[in-house]
Amino acid sequence: MVLNYIWVGFFIIGFIVAIIQFLFFGDNTVFERMIQSTFDMSITAVMNIALPLTGVMTLWLGFMNIGEKAGAISVLSRIVGPFFSKLFPEIPKNHPANGQLVMNFSANMLGLDNAATPLGLKAMQSLQDLNPKKDTASNAQIMFLALNTSGLTIIPVSILALRATAGSANPTDIFIPLLIATAVSTITAILYVGIRQKLNLLHKTVISWIGGVVVFLAALIFFLSHLDKNELETFTTIASNLILLSIIIGFMAGALYKRINIYDAFIEGAKEGFSVTVKIIPFMVGMLVAIGVFRASGAMDMLLDGIKYIVEWFNMDTRFVDALPTAFMKPLSGSGAKAMMVETMNTFGADSFSGRLASVFQGAADTTFYIIALYFGVVGITKTRYAVTAGLIADLAGVIAAIIITYIFFG
Repeated sequence: MVLNYIWVGFFIIGFIVAIIQFLFFGDNTVFERMIQSTFDMSITAVMNIALPLTGVMTLWLGFMNIGEKAGAISVLSRIVGPFFSKLFPEIPKNHPANGQLVMNFSANMLGLDNAATPLGLKAMQSLQDLNPKKDTASNAQIMFLALNTSGLTIIPVSILALRATAGSANPTDIFIPLLIATAVSTITAILYVGIRQKLNLLHKTVISWIGGVVVFLAALIFFLSHLDKNELETFTTIASNLILLSIIIGFMAGALYKRINIYDAFIEGAKEGFSVTVKIIPFMVGMLVAIGVFRASGAMDMLLDGIKYIVEWFNMDTRFVDALPTAFMKPLSGSGAKAMMVETMNTFGADSFSGRLASVFQGAADTTFYIIALYFGVVGITKTRYAVTAGLIADLAGVIAAIIITYIFFG
C-alpha cells in the first residue's frame, strides 16, 4: 500500500510541478520531456537492467545451487545461526536462508553488486517459503530489506573508480568518511527494525557479534588508511575478486567431495535465472518510469532550490545542498544517483566539498525503492508494512552522518 501511494505521488507531484513550470515559467517543453522520459525509462528498465540481470541471475543462481548441494549454505547457517537467530527469530536453526543471507550481505559489503542481487533474490525466496502470509512482508523479510537498503559497504570500488575518472587527485580520501556513514546507516536499520519487532538487541550474542564486526571494521579501516592510492586500489581489486572466486571454487570443491554432478547442478539452478528476471520487469518499469517523470518535471530542481533558500535564510553554509541530488536520488535509482554524483563532481570538482560529499552520499546507503520493488516484486509481496519506512530512516541517518562527517574531514 505504501508503494502504491509513493508511485502515484511521483506522477501527481510531477504533473503539478509541470503545470507550474508551463503556466508561470513558460516552459513549453516540460510535458514533452516527461512523456519522453516514460519511454526512455521503460527501455532502460528492460534493456539496461532486466537483460543484463538475466545473465547475472542465470550465472549466480547456478553457482548457488552448486553451493546448496555441496552443503556450503548449511555450514554458513551453523556459523551465523546464533546471531541470526536473534535478528531473524522466524528463521529455523540451520535453515538454508541463514547462509544465503550471509552470502548476500558479504557480497554487498565487498561492493559486488552484480553478485549480491541474485544472492539476495535467492534469500528472499527462501524467506518467502517461511512466510505464512504470502502477500504480506514478514518480520524477517523486513529486517533483510532494511539491512540491504542501509547499504553497508567495506570496499566501494565503483565510487573510487568514478572519482579517479573525474580527475580527483586522491580518489580514496573519502574512504573512511564513507565507511563511517554507511555503518551509521546499517546500525540505524538494525535498531529501528529491532525495536519495531521487539527483538532483544541487548542479548550477549548480538552485542558480541556487532562488537566483533566493529573491531574488524576498525582494524580494516586502520590498515587501509595507511595505504596510498595505488596500494589501496590494488588491494581492493585483488581482495574483492579473490574472495568471490574463492567462494565459487569452494562450492565446487565441496560438490566434488560429495560426488555431485557439478555441471548438472549448475544448469539446474541457472534455469531459474530467466523466469526470476521476467517476474521483476513490470515492477522495474513501473518504478523507474515514475522516477523519470518526477525528475523530468523539474520537481527535483525546485526541491533543491527551496532547501537552499531555507539554509541561506538561517545563514548556514549551503555547500552541502549542491550534493543533495545524489542523496535524494539514491533511494530511488542507483544509476540515477551515480549519474548525479558524477554530475556534481564534473560541475564543482571531484575534490571540492560538494564532490566529496556526493561520493559519501553514494556509498552511505542503497536504493531503497529499487530494492523493495525488486525483492518484494519477485516473491509477490504487495503489503510491505513498515519496510519502506525502515529503509528511508536508515537512508536519512546515512545522509545526516555523511554531511556531519564530511564537514569534519573536509569542511
